[in-house]
Amino acid sequence: MKGLETLWSETTTETFTASPLQGDETADIAIIGGGFTGCSAALEAAGQGARVTLIEAQTIGHGGSGRNVGLVNAGLWLPPDEVCKILGDEAGEHLNRVLAEAPEAVFKLIYQHDIACEAKRNGTLHLAHAAKGMSELETRHGQMAKRGAPVALLDAREAQARTGTEHVHGALHDARAGTIQPLAYAKGLARAAQEQGARIYEGTPALSAMRHGEQWKIITPSGTIRAKSLLMATNAYHTNIQNMIAPKASRVNFFQLATAPLGDNIAGDILRGGEGCWDTGLIMSSVRRDTSGRIILGGMGDDAAVQANWARRKLTKLFPQLKDAEITHAWAGRISMTFDHLPRILRFGPNAFAVFGYSGRGIAPGTLFGATTARALLDGDDSVLPVVPVDRHRESLTEIKSTIFEAGARLRHMIEGRL
Repeated sequence: MKGLETLWSETTTETFTASPLQGDETADIAIIGGGFTGCSAALEAAGQGARVTLIEAQTIGHGGSGRNVGLVNAGLWLPPDEVCKILGDEAGEHLNRVLAEAPEAVFKLIYQHDIACEAKRNGTLHLAHAAKGMSELETRHGQMAKRGAPVALLDAREAQARTGTEHVHGALHDARAGTIQPLAYAKGLARAAQEQGARIYEGTPALSAMRHGEQWKIITPSGTIRAKSLLMATNAYHTNIQNMIAPKASRVNFFQLATAPLGDNIAGDILRGGEGCWDTGLIMSSVRRDTSGRIILGGMGDDAAVQANWARRKLTKLFPQLKDAEITHAWAGRISMTFDHLPRILRFGPNAFAVFGYSGRGIAPGTLFGATTARALLDGDDSVLPVVPVDRHRESLTEIKSTIFEAGARLRHMIEGRL
């Protein structure tokens, strides 16, 4: 079995690469982080004719953007009424509305810039993992439908026919959503941004960032950037940057395993409609197919030995025909999760934002937050943002919360793997 990010890196046909920054540059906007948020911001800003410099400590999509499941979902994990309860009706409905349209923005960029990322817009299925899960889906369906979302509640029989497993008790189908090859999408955004004139550098960590007169000064191992504005788009992969305090949020891992490509004689009944799925379990799991016919199973956690045992049992339970299917790849990525599961835009200085806390919904929200923060920084107009920026964000015991969540996921999967 191959580890780390090898599946997506092996199958991507978007092959963007860049050299490290050497020397000094000036920019209208400097971006730290080459995931969905940073690359979307670079594409938006460069498209407006701004001078853009983006630096990534590793490679484009190295973090969660290149390690996730690849579900392009509308909205958040939270039901829309809960979003309004936390933010208030006006701000909550604004966020609900713009994130409802976010998948459209993703697929529009894919088609506009010819990004080769296995894009498939057949919707997603939120699966009831148990009978009680249908109650949650019914609530979500009602809240989403009253806002005009093209969602359909499926009973157990229809959900089982769509997924190919008897072990679901119903599903909520969202026609706005879809699936992509996530690393290819991130690289495609970077390629498109570069074609628009953005200067992008890999292998270039930010060592320090400080306000210097009317500009931001970012120091890297072999160069310096001076910029009018700064976007920190490091999310769950933030590393220490001198003179900057990273926003506090819990970090959890999401682990995935993929089978070898399977022919229709073995896996033809599994997700034949091409939807991506996730379930209502407290320790969530996901399942999808890629264009080569692999079945990809995901779950919370990062312990390879535990997860492999759990995944084998889980796959066999869901799809008995996969009992002897070879698992060829395993990898994990980190998720930044705020205490209320809402993303944040932190204003940490003049003309400077940090975006974080997608809580596992990084593709569509990341694309949207990246583009809108770029516009706000260039135009000085915060009204385009999905959420009101905050000047401070404090969470207590984030490391302890992360440890507890990881331990719970590991214990749950150990138990399930032995039953």
